[in-house]
Amino acid sequence: MISVDREQKELLVSVSVLIFGFCFLVQLTSGLVWDWNGWKVIEPQSYPPCEANRFLQFTCSTAWIGMIETLKIAVLATFFGMIFSLPMGLLSSRNLFPQYITYPSRTVVSACRSLPSLIWAIIFVILVGLGPTAGVLAMSVYTVGYLGKMQYEAIEGMDSAPLEAATAMGLTKSEVSVGIVIPETANHLIAQMIFMFEYNVRSGTVIGIVGAGGIGYYINLYLKFLEYEVVGAYLLIIFLVVMLIDLVSIYLRSFFTDESENTKPTWAGVFVPPTPSSEKNESEF
Repeated sequence: MISVDREQKELLVSVSVLIFGFCFLVQLTSGLVWDWNGWKVIEPQSYPPCEANRFLQFTCSTAWIGMIETLKIAVLATFFGMIFSLPMGLLSSRNLFPQYITYPSRTVVSACRSLPSLIWAIIFVILVGLGPTAGVLAMSVYTVGYLGKMQYEAIEGMDSAPLEAATAMGLTKSEVSVGIVIPETANHLIAQMIFMFEYNVRSGTVIGIVGAGGIGYYINLYLKFLEYEVVGAYLLIIFLVVMLIDLVSIYLRSFFTDESENTKPTWAGVFVPPTPSSEKNESEF
């Protein structure tokens, strides 16, 4: 009960610091670099007419529409990337399959992560045209390459005893993969997926600059018109959203990591590294 109360207080303090710092930065820069004209990004668009409640008018703004589209792209890219990276990770594991299978699989995984998401976005914009579809495809390909590597490394690092027992029992490769390997490495796979979603959100704010959808589209649009105060407002909104997602991501990943390797982080530890004495006191609880 004590640890729960402490975590709630730390969460409240961390979020308060974020909001206070955000508001202070806006107030500081409003009269120096940017004026309040930049915050038209959170005002509802004139067309089409906004039909939302007057307290939810911000949901018709370009900042909200662009950020929601970015999050949708990140969710879909992480989902599809996870689906395709899992079999690629299994096929690339040398403790499961022979070399004539692992080498081609690793080549595909390496090719997927050889280019950053931005370059993949340019390629898919050329192939399928402008829009979020190109963004989903670009980040899905990179997700397959990144998660595929993380997964086959986790699989190759697992204890060999269950695999040897399964081989002695005469189980097939598919039975070993589904019944032993995936359950044994499930925590690592989930933690990697959560991290990849966080990464895709950050990448999704950039790929829109090349026409692959998301809030980056609006940033590129206002850059062309040299409206830097509006671009600054977009960047501040992205910073706040990414920081909140980062906080939640760190906390969620702590439930799927080995306690012997990683201690469960605290909300305050995101901003101030814990001292050895504080870690000792927390372990006593």
